[in-house]
Parts: sequence; structure tokens; C-alpha cells
Amino acid sequence: MTELEFAEKISEAGGKAYLVGGAVRDKFRSVAAHDRDYCVTGLEEKTFNKIFDDAPKFGKSFPVYSIDIDGVNCEVAFARTERKVGIGYHGFEVLFSPDVTIEQDLYRRDTTINAMAIELLSGELVDPFGGREDVLNKKIRAVSEHFTDDPVRALRAARQAAQFHFEICAETVEAMKLCGEELSHEPTERIFAELETALKTDKPSIFFRSLERADLLAIIFPEFFNLRGKIQPTEFHPEGDAYEHTLNILDEVAKINSKPIIRFAALVHDIGKGTTPPEMLPHHYHHEKRGLEVLKEMNCRMTLPNDWKKVASFVIKEHMRAPRLEKPGKIVDLLLSLNALKINPKDFADIINLDNHGLPPYLEHAQEIIDELLKIGGKDAPPELKGKEIGNWINDERIKQFMQIYKELN
Repeated sequence: MTELEFAEKISEAGGKAYLVGGAVRDKFRSVAAHDRDYCVTGLEEKTFNKIFDDAPKFGKSFPVYSIDIDGVNCEVAFARTERKVGIGYHGFEVLFSPDVTIEQDLYRRDTTINAMAIELLSGELVDPFGGREDVLNKKIRAVSEHFTDDPVRALRAARQAAQFHFEICAETVEAMKLCGEELSHEPTERIFAELETALKTDKPSIFFRSLERADLLAIIFPEFFNLRGKIQPTEFHPEGDAYEHTLNILDEVAKINSKPIIRFAALVHDIGKGTTPPEMLPHHYHHEKRGLEVLKEMNCRMTLPNDWKKVASFVIKEHMRAPRLEKPGKIVDLLLSLNALKINPKDFADIINLDNHGLPPYLEHAQEIIDELLKIGGKDAPPELKGKEIGNWINDERIKQFMQIYKELN
């Protein structure tokens, strides 16, 4: 079914169909939309079900259907209004009926750039809050005073600023500040979802700087807030304190590595510096060990995906040591640990290279070396060896092989 056919079916039943959300915003940004969402007004749900009797329905508090339009599964929702009656994500009373207008539906949305609709048959733009102008002026602006009803909208505004490189309007920053109290009680999976999306943007630092501007960084991500003012030796980190260094590394890694998990590891690589005693500054001795403890605390608070925690822990533990390793046995151990943890050597090297301003030769050729080391196994051991002797032989042979490869590299 084409989009036009979908709209005509809705119209023949007495309703109207609208394109809403990001697809409309992206039209005025002159970029291709990732998905297309639709909103229906003027129809009873039972009428809709007769027209699209095989459309899967999901959503508990209000109906949302999945319909194949132009070969893509698209979300189709009924226009609705919301009223805050409690605290948090579930503290809303939702009303949907044929009487709810598209303007009322748009009024409940977070920012003006997401509060536009296009009526499919006429092509008419419905833009009651100036979203098009805000897109053209690159502004993030709250639709109404109801912005604070869902505190996670503060994170979304910060994330939108990072996604589109838009500026958050001053009055919206003030509204974000009002979300702090409730944000501290929000389900951590909602906060992690915004963090993950922010890490996918071209310049993730904007997300954290926006939260800092709105006095929310200390509430949501105290680990990063605590890096502020933690000065470092300028000969190694001329950008200033650990916070500025962290955000710079994050953005630089984002330029060359698209994986959110690796960008997160870059974000937390110096997280232990936030706990450096003031009398130790500008040095941060043993911040790697303290960083693992801080990561553990962060995980207790928001339950990170296991692979994120694993990769981040390795980077925290090894980012200072890896560029300085000289003993062949230690280098072999690190490379094989990378392989055992299923960490792509290039991903690890991307962080080390930017943090250390260069790579040792063994990391430049890490995958090549690992492949050669793994060719040596127990099947190659002398038959008279038993038990641990076989393991020791494998380790010795791998070190010999590494030394030969490393000699050739140098």
C-alpha cells in the first residue's frame, strides 16, 4: 500500500491522515528521514480496525498500529492528549477520540521541531508552534509549559542539540532545570536510551555540555560532572582539566569510530580522575584503579549492557599501560586479552591513539600479530609435554613469534 492509498482509505472513512514527527522536521532540514510516523484524526478505533483488519496493535495506554506503507512498517497512532496526574513516565492520563485534533496532539509533544504535521492528501503543513522557523534558525524550543511533565524531555532536548547541532533556547534551558528532581527517580533504562542515542551523534559532547548548562549533569551523570576542575599536567593535556580532555577525546573518537560502545569507552577512560584527591593534583596516580570502581558504581545505578561494561573496563585498566609496554610477554598477554574479550583491536587502538597522541608499532599491527599468535596451539606442542607444560610451551612459542614479527615491524 502506498502512502497515498493509506491516506485515501482514512479519508473515505471520514478521517484525516498526517505525517508527523521526525520526518516532517527532516523535510525542512533537507535530509532523508530514517522513518515515517503517522497520526490519524476523526476516526473511531473500531472503524480503523475494519479498514486495516490485519494491522498489529501495540501500546497499552493508547493504540498504535504497525502498517506496511510503501514497503516499510510504519507506526500509525491516533491523535491524543495527555494530562499529568502523577510522577514520572507512567504518571499520565491519556485521552484519544475522534474529537482530538491534530493541533491538540502536537501540543503534547516535546520540542517545536517535532511538533509539526503534514496532511497527506492536501500537503498542508500544520505548524502551530513555529517548528519550521526553529528548524531553519537551528533552535531547540519547548512546545509549552508541559515540557516538564516528562522529565526525560530534558535529556531529549540535549540529545537533539547534539544530533542536529542546534542551540537550546534560554527559556528551554530554564525548563530543563526544573526536571532535575523527577529525573533522579526516572527508570534508568530511559536515561541510558538517551545516552546511547547521544553517543551516536557526530559531536556527542554537545549532549553533556547541554546537560551541564541546565544544571543536570551532576544529577544524571555525576561521574562526568566530578571531572570538572580536575587539572592535569599541561604537557600531556593542554586542553585543561579532565572534563575538557574527556569531551575532546569523545568527539575525536566519534570522528573515526561509529560504534556507541567504543565512544562510551572513550567517554569513561579517565573517569577515575574525578576521584583524585585535591592534594594530588595535577597528577592522577592510580586513576585507572579508581576508574574501575567508579564504573562499577555507575553500573549499579543504571545497569550498563554487559559488553559495554566489559569493553569500558578494559580501556580504563589498560589505556595508560598499553602505549608504554615494552616486554614481549606483557604485550602478548594484552593482545590475547583483547582477542579473548572479543574487542576489535582497531577499536581499542582508536582510543589509545587519540589519548596518547600516537600508537606503539604493536598496536598499529595488532590484528595481524594476533592472527599469527593464534596459529600456535596445543596441537603443535612436543608429544612428551603434559598439562601445564603444554600451556607454558604455547606461551613461550607465541612470545618468540611476536619477537620475530616485532623485529620485522621495526
